Amino acid sequence: MKKKVVAAMVIIIVFLILAVGVYFVGENFYNRTIIDLTYAYDTAIIRLPDGQIVKGKVDSWTDYADGDQIQVKINGKVYLVHSANVALIKE
Repeated sequence: MKKKVVAAMVIIIVFLILAVGVYFVGENFYNRTIIDLTYAYDTAIIRLPDGQIVKGKVDSWTDYADGDQIQVKINGKVYLVHSANVALIKE
């Protein structure tokens, strides 16, 4: 019984160490939108350079650690915009 408890504790500790390590290594290693439900959005509103406003259901989205761009896919169409031109909404 003690061996099972010790083995379970070791597995939990290793998992926590890996999870923290992955978080601090950078977003290129893992996509937090899959793991953290805080980063799941339903709707996006995008302002395009010509002034057009696009609003729709978010199929997927990605931000980049080394830049200010956000890539948002709405109804199968992909938009790459500056983060100042997009609002992601969780309803």
